[in-house]
Amino acid sequence: MRTLLSLSLVGLLLSLSSFLPAFRPDDEPLSAPKRPVTQKNSLVNAPKRVVFIAGSCSHGAGQHEHKAGCILLAKRLHESIPSIETEVFTDGWPASPAAFDKADAVVIYGDGGEGHLINQHLKPVDALMKKGVGLVCIHYAVEVPKGPAGNYFLNWLGGYFETFWSVNPVWTAEYKTLPDHAITTGVKPFTINDEWYYHMRFRNHMDGVTPLLTTVPPASTLDRADGPHEGNKDVRAELAAGKPQHTAWCRERADGGRGFGITGGHFHRVWADDNLRKLVLNAIAWVARADIPAGGVPSSTPSKEEMGENQCPH
Repeated sequence: MRTLLSLSLVGLLLSLSSFLPAFRPDDEPLSAPKRPVTQKNSLVNAPKRVVFIAGSCSHGAGQHEHKAGCILLAKRLHESIPSIETEVFTDGWPASPAAFDKADAVVIYGDGGEGHLINQHLKPVDALMKKGVGLVCIHYAVEVPKGPAGNYFLNWLGGYFETFWSVNPVWTAEYKTLPDHAITTGVKPFTINDEWYYHMRFRNHMDGVTPLLTTVPPASTLDRADGPHEGNKDVRAELAAGKPQHTAWCRERADGGRGFGITGGHFHRVWADDNLRKLVLNAIAWVARADIPAGGVPSSTPSKEEMGENQCPH
């Protein structure tokens, strides 16, 4: 009788199973949406590609050494994080759009303003940005003409150098405190002499913009007469009021892309400063959405001989 009852129960269960979807041990519950299976931080730790674009020679020895700076930064970045592939273009804007294939970030270090490398490529670059590609602009590369280019930069980077608003003095900046951000990981307060632009044109209310280097410039930075890069009534009013000025910042866009701008980098010697170099290497890695090591991106201090490599002929 017990055997007959067991067989009856088995038959009942089998008949009910024909009305139910098949279920395997590795299936998710029926109420849970399907998700791709990924390892923790798989997107962050995946190989990255960073394209460096170096501008031409334009200043005296040791100034605006775009090629030397890009090669040094690209080398240190790849040495520290081998999963980041770097490629440096030293002859202006890459001739082929294929140069940006699979790029996670683009770094531009070259002269700006009306002669900015990007001015003739705004729409293709915007298409890259809309795909989530990041953008880093160093020193003069943060300056573009007001109007379409400036509006793009407000979106891509969060800010830019606007003539008759921003200024470009050479001075010694003291960065006594740093905010808590992935880009400042392992960076200690530092003091350095450079051509630090300030009073940048940022998005309204600093929307989506995170300042990274901030200080109050000395009054001597406005000793020059007013001009497109030298001074204006608005910056003079802010400096008189002691308003802190931001010289490096980042932005995370709604499309997932990231941007970073820094106004220093006029003198090639600044790349020998361990803290400044770490800040910029951290920023490039962050913009490429790579994982930043606990102590920041490590890199050895370049020797005098290495600092002299790849510089413009003078």
